Amino acid sequence: MFDAILYLKVFLVGGFVCMLGQVLIITTKMTSARILVTFLTLGVILEIFNVFEPIKEFCASGITVPIIGFGYSLARGAIQGYETFGALGIFTGGLQAVAAGIAAAVVSAFIVSLIFKSKTKR
Repeated sequence: MFDAILYLKVFLVGGFVCMLGQVLIITTKMTSARILVTFLTLGVILEIFNVFEPIKEFCASGITVPIIGFGYSLARGAIQGYETFGALGIFTGGLQAVAAGIAAAVVSAFIVSLIFKSKTKR
């Protein structure tokens, strides 16, 4: 039913990830793209060292929804692809693991582009 402690953990961990991104934006000269790549790489590193799963068990979607979760999914898919198909599976497994997310992003972007008129930034 309603698990207030789980929701609190999800909120706190997800908020902490977002706060880290905001701190990086404010205190460094890193661009948003570099911060995204840093978080994605962090997700990959956490998966490689088998640290992501315990964090995921603790806070559920608080860690999987941000870009860190996308990095985890890429790494997990690449590892499973390698175990199943060998070296070629490194590439195909990662893409298979995140295909649904990429497709959802592309379809959503297309729908939004039909609704709103884009403007050039000045």
